[in-house]
Amino acid sequence: MEAKCPNCREIRQLKNLKPFFTANGAAAVRGQCVVCSNLISKSARIPEHDTLPQPVKPAKPPKPSVAKPAKASEGDAVVAATAPVAPKAAVSKPRPVKLAPPPTRTGPPLVIVESPTKAKTIGKFLGRKYQVKASVGHIRDLPKNRLGVDLDNDFAPSYVIPMDKKKTVKELQTIAREAREIWLATDPDREGEAISWHLTHALKDEIAGKPVQRVEFHEITQNAINEAFAHPRQVDLARVDAQQARRVLDRLVGYTLSPLLRDKMGRKGLSAGRVQSVALRLVCERERDILAFVPVEYWTIDAELSKLGVTLDMPKSKTASPKSFVARLTKIDGKDADLHTQAEAEAVVSAARNAIYRVQKVERKGRVRNPAAPFTTSTLQQEANRKLGFNAKRTMAVAQQLYEGLDVGEGPVGLITYMRTDSTNVASLAQDEARKFIAQRYGEPFMPPQPPKYSTRAKNAQEAHEAVRPTSVMRVPDEIKAHLDRDQYRLYDLIWKRFVASQMSNAIFDTTTVDVEAKPDGNGKFKIENEKLTSNPHFPFSILNFKFLFRASGSIIKFPGFLRVYEEGRDEGGLDDDDEALGKRLPPLEADEALRLDKLIPAQKFTQPPPHFTEATLIKAMEEYGIGRPSTYAATLGLLQSRFYVTREAKALKPTPLGFQVNDLLVGNFADYINVDFTARVEDELDSIESGGRAWPPVLHAFYDPFKETVQQASLSIPKQVKLVELVGQPCPKCGKPLVYKQGKYGRFIGCSDFPKCTFTEPLSLPGVACPKCGGKLAEKRVRKAKAVRVFYGCLNYPTCDFTTWNKPLPVVCPNCGKGLVVENGKDKGKCLACEHVFAVVAAE
Repeated sequence: MEAKCPNCREIRQLKNLKPFFTANGAAAVRGQCVVCSNLISKSARIPEHDTLPQPVKPAKPPKPSVAKPAKASEGDAVVAATAPVAPKAAVSKPRPVKLAPPPTRTGPPLVIVESPTKAKTIGKFLGRKYQVKASVGHIRDLPKNRLGVDLDNDFAPSYVIPMDKKKTVKELQTIAREAREIWLATDPDREGEAISWHLTHALKDEIAGKPVQRVEFHEITQNAINEAFAHPRQVDLARVDAQQARRVLDRLVGYTLSPLLRDKMGRKGLSAGRVQSVALRLVCERERDILAFVPVEYWTIDAELSKLGVTLDMPKSKTASPKSFVARLTKIDGKDADLHTQAEAEAVVSAARNAIYRVQKVERKGRVRNPAAPFTTSTLQQEANRKLGFNAKRTMAVAQQLYEGLDVGEGPVGLITYMRTDSTNVASLAQDEARKFIAQRYGEPFMPPQPPKYSTRAKNAQEAHEAVRPTSVMRVPDEIKAHLDRDQYRLYDLIWKRFVASQMSNAIFDTTTVDVEAKPDGNGKFKIENEKLTSNPHFPFSILNFKFLFRASGSIIKFPGFLRVYEEGRDEGGLDDDDEALGKRLPPLEADEALRLDKLIPAQKFTQPPPHFTEATLIKAMEEYGIGRPSTYAATLGLLQSRFYVTREAKALKPTPLGFQVNDLLVGNFADYINVDFTARVEDELDSIESGGRAWPPVLHAFYDPFKETVQQASLSIPKQVKLVELVGQPCPKCGKPLVYKQGKYGRFIGCSDFPKCTFTEPLSLPGVACPKCGGKLAEKRVRKAKAVRVFYGCLNYPTCDFTTWNKPLPVVCPNCGKGLVVENGKDKGKCLACEHVFAVVAAE
């Protein structure tokens, strides 16, 4: 017989079975788990029950019958009226009835969290003794249709209950009225603390006189819940003040700058913000740096060298040392090899071709690479963008699901710790579990002597007390993959590997650096074909009598350490010399050893502009500058794109013409406020409120009073801006007026410039593809399915042509048939709709 063991959390065989009957006569069996010997009871009947006496169910006592008075007839009424009245002495006077005290509320304790999923998971651990309900986020907020801040009363906020939360609040009030105590179990950050505080105000009449406790936990597991409820506390008003100050400050900036922006630019839907506008400035300034960049030509020269006496056409082996290697020219006569023209490069090649090559120096050393720290919110968003292609919003949405709890075969359980944090700390119990797992799965050498400690790069890290990590490393991603969807599995796998790697030993490399000297031939001079170059004042070298220096590096992994599990991703241009050398092997070389020149390889190159920001690198910059906080990164990036200030092409973030115009107006008139230093300083002051160092009204006065004067002056001095119009270059097919590009809820589209008189619109066609049925243009379209909006691709000649596909068409030619439409078929793959051939392809962005 099998049953689920609550200790092992697995279905186990039972041993030492003993039958018994319950009090109500039901057959049951009690046995021990074969693994942990835990006693388990299960409703079941086995043959041994036949030998036991059948218990007799106790009879239920009959309900007492209440005699109803008979209905009097008219005759009875006459008799009663004429009957003699009893003397007063025979009537006993009733005693006064004492009023009982109001009944005490004996309902189960009420636990309030933010989300229904979190409520379900926590309810599993707390059991039926508690009622767990969700507030579904904030239940009070500043009003949407007005400022909601009293400027004459120290910025006192006017909170209201939104219409969509009134039903939730009413339900919570009803339950709280009957509950004997209240537990506030919202998230362990400023936002969660503020939600708890708002709950105490929204339910103040229902919870008056009852114990109200605040509990905080960073993972939704049985141990964490038990520990939190064993050590409750009161709502931290310093955290609440810090959140209120940030909320009010953002409201003051947004409700002051946004109307001004809309008025001066003559457009609806524009917004400005304390953090949002600074992030936009970073993107715009980077784009201008790229546009202003002037490439500079330069040349590199590589020498392919081999040991003397080695035959180059010998068969190669994967394990054997290479017979030749490539070294790059680094010095000419002790100066950096700075070559800017083809003529200069050819002169050096001409001289170096006749040089004598020998090994000048061989340097061998071990190099250690440390593992990356476990994830914070920022690094999680960066790495998910690099490795999974997730934007910040998608990353946080999936992480929320993993944190709140999923059923992986043992009931709902939180799979990761709280995902809004800027701390890299790890609980000692989690480290101990990870060390045991590493030693068991990978061996003792992969476990460092002491648990590693990491320091965070973020300023004033304080939002939570732990890094983002799995709640248990024993839940190996591949073992619970069947219970997760694709996004959940990929993100959990990333978090699990990063954490496990962070607790493993360092990787050790053997690195070899070889300096090769090229000297003149036996006559003491190079044989040079273009000696006119030696008198050129722009050529900084006199190459008649000196030496060249070439350098080669190679690196092999001696001990993989944490690389056995995980290696951190790199941004564009993020590789260093050690990374370039990794995997390159050099032949065994010794100092003064003569070498043979096999080939010289000159290459023309150009300096590259700074790379575009990606979501990963912009979040990294915001964190380093101290702009925003972990809970705001995703919202800020999402807002920039939803306002169409920034677009994402492949992974690159590029400002739109509208983004440039908004940025120029704001920076040109509010440069003291829309800058990195000021925003970071305000963040520091807001953090000081949480630590109890400052009251929040003076902080807001110091900002808002001069800011208000600046806005008033700007409203008078800023002229009306010319509205940007981007022409398509074609007339409207309905009225003949010019067509223009417009921005809507779902992105760019084409519309008539004579709107609203003419309502013609058309989606943007996909470049380089044509409808396989009629040859017309294909465009991205949207359809609502259930509650979600799905993207599909269809012909613009609809309804004449009804071609559609769910997969994005690609501007590539099928290598098999050469004529079918190719669509995306997974990552880096395409599928021809004509011949169904699937092949590798780089998807067009």
